Amino acid sequence: MTDFRIRRARADDAAACAAIYAPFVTDTWISFETQPPSAGEMLKRINAWGGTYGWLVAVRGMAVIGYAYASPHRTRDAYSSSCDVAVYVDPAMARRGVGSALYSALLPMLKERYHAAFAGIALPNEPSIALHRAFGFEEIGTYKEVGWKLEDWRDVSWFQRLL
Repeated sequence: MTDFRIRRARADDAAACAAIYAPFVTDTWISFETQPPSAGEMLKRINAWGGTYGWLVAVRGMAVIGYAYASPHRTRDAYSSSCDVAVYVDPAMARRGVGSALYSALLPMLKERYHAAFAGIALPNEPSIALHRAFGFEEIGTYKEVGWKLEDWRDVSWFQRLL
């Protein structure tokens, strides 16, 4: 039994989402951003993608403990039936089913509007690979040394799931 619930993100979730995301930006290569977005920037993202693509949060009590969202895959018109997905969970809540619960809610929502979902996973990141495989994502290729972060070149494997 879970002690959290999943709901659509709201404006007042932006600061919590930014706080969850910040250490992934500053301390890992999981995100290729180099500066953590502010709560204001996170609110812009929630507003931009939440309605069209979907942005969900996992809430335990009153605290946001994770979030998942979809965003545009590419900007050219022919890509409009595809989206990118991502999930971030507070490390203190890792391996408790939060990411799975978020994807269990997000992916069916996406199926109503999109044909394919993509996830780029900076390597190594076995927990993320396992999560995506558990949800039917298949590895379709790896960009070798595509990003420079934390003083080293990083590869990104791309995973796809037809919705």
